[in-house]
Amino acid sequence: MPADSILAADPDDGAVAVFLEQVPGARREASNCGVVQNSDLVVLAVKPQIMPQVLSDLRSVVTPDQLFVSIAAGVTIKSLEAGLNSGRVIRVMPNTPCLVGDAAAGYCRGPAATADDGALVASLLECVGLALEFKESLLDAVTGLSGSGPAYVYLMIEALTEGGSRMGIPPEDAAQLAARTVRGAAEMVLATGQRPEELREQVTSPGGTTVAGLQALEEAGFRDAIISAVQAATERSCELGSD
Repeated sequence: MPADSILAADPDDGAVAVFLEQVPGARREASNCGVVQNSDLVVLAVKPQIMPQVLSDLRSVVTPDQLFVSIAAGVTIKSLEAGLNSGRVIRVMPNTPCLVGDAAAGYCRGPAATADDGALVASLLECVGLALEFKESLLDAVTGLSGSGPAYVYLMIEALTEGGSRMGIPPEDAAQLAARTVRGAAEMVLATGQRPEELREQVTSPGGTTVAGLQALEEAGFRDAIISAVQAATERSCELGSD
């Protein structure tokens, strides 16, 4: 998509300046309404808590020909349709690794959004990673898994780094080893097509070092903690949608 076809509005002048620097040729509009009046596809990239006010501000300039894409966690298609008085809505849950071209995103189409609308949004998302279509009933779970998931992985990298440091590895080296280990393990899952359980067993020699580490993780409730994190984030996404 050519940069000069991209319009943006943001109350933060600094954010706009960074955007325009990163996307030479893109243009700034003075207001959200200005963006909507001059766009065929509009991305609603705002916090869930302020979405009702944003929709109220836009409602008067929305036309039936426009496609709206929301990345706000928990804000339902029904709420978006009602706020915009428009049915062509697609709800998306991306994650921050899209900034490095390795996103894992889920999306769902509103009743009035066509298959072509879905294909367009999927093609945009696939420019920066994976895009999978879901029923809306599953999008809160997508939020809990891949939307919030990078934070869980960062916490694991922090912990691996601290563990290495406590065992005497210089912190900078421990951080690199930890991050590369996580990236490499994830790439093994994607590249080989093997289940994580299979790959884990390949690394786990009876009576070896990995067994000792895995036993410590199980005793500390590592698996249950990760599952609980996904569940808690999913439930919070549901709450945001009902606020």
